[in-house]
Amino acid sequence: MTHPTPVREAARLVAIEAARAYIANIRPIDLTNPAVLVGHLMAAETLLMEIVAAHDEPTGATA
Repeated sequence: MTHPTPVREAARLVAIEAARAYIANIRPIDLTNPAVLVGHLMAAETLLMEIVAAHDEPTGATA
């Protein structure tokens, strides 16, 4: 296991804070509007992928 560098740790915090900010700013969602639902799902998926990418351990080729 490698110890996180300050840059990797900062990337993790930025990704998590972006997700928190998105969730904090969600207003009541119109559940009858499929376009709105799809938009929220796509945004959430993107934020989750960024969180996962920030927490992935670097391989030898990318370290």
